[in-house]
Amino acid sequence: MKYFLPALLIFSLSFLSCNQTITPIEKIETAPTASKLPLNDTISSATAIPPIKIKNLASVSDTSFIKITDYNSNFFYDLRYATHNNFLKEKVYNCGECYTRAKTAKALIKANNFLMKKGFKIKFFDCYRPNSVQYKMWKIMPNPQYVANPKKGSIHNKGGAVDITLTDLNGKEVDMGTDFDFFGWKAYHTNITLPKKVLENRKLLKTTMERFGFWSIRTEWWHYNLKGTSHFKIANFEWNCSD
Repeated sequence: MKYFLPALLIFSLSFLSCNQTITPIEKIETAPTASKLPLNDTISSATAIPPIKIKNLASVSDTSFIKITDYNSNFFYDLRYATHNNFLKEKVYNCGECYTRAKTAKALIKANNFLMKKGFKIKFFDCYRPNSVQYKMWKIMPNPQYVANPKKGSIHNKGGAVDITLTDLNGKEVDMGTDFDFFGWKAYHTNITLPKKVLENRKLLKTTMERFGFWSIRTEWWHYNLKGTSHFKIANFEWNCSD
């Protein structure tokens, strides 16, 4: 009897292990690596998947769209088109995010690092802009001096342009003479009738941006385009606000 019970137990366990149905572990699909992504393809639809976050920006293709906050934390933001505080008087972004092409982001980070040594930082008003928003702007302000024709596309729509200002290291904006999106002579780079401090602030921003490959437009002190991005394709993707 003392040998019967252990034998019975071993037999029972063997029977269970042979007949038990084992549920397979769920296969977890990992996101493709950067080298497997179609980096040169333009994201052109509202349902497009946002680019994969890669910590090392140097490894990202220049043509990829990236969210700057994923790679650098030294900027400030006041993304006006995600609010009603803009010339459209309506919120046209579901949430405020700053996307650009990686090439643009790399130049912006270099410019900001340079400014930080002088006690300033860059603050963003607008970055990449979906082409659908460009159409809304053109309907309100069909003047190519201020708003690019959406049929041709703005460099904002290509991820190569930003609207910016300067702040101190704590985020307090410096005096630039006008608010963002002020349409008039007072916002022109050629206006030299402004107070000395305003002219100095504008000059610092302009010379720094030009130093790192950007160029300005005559009518807007806040707008800068990166050289070599005008040939990029127009995009119309919208970012995911749940990120």
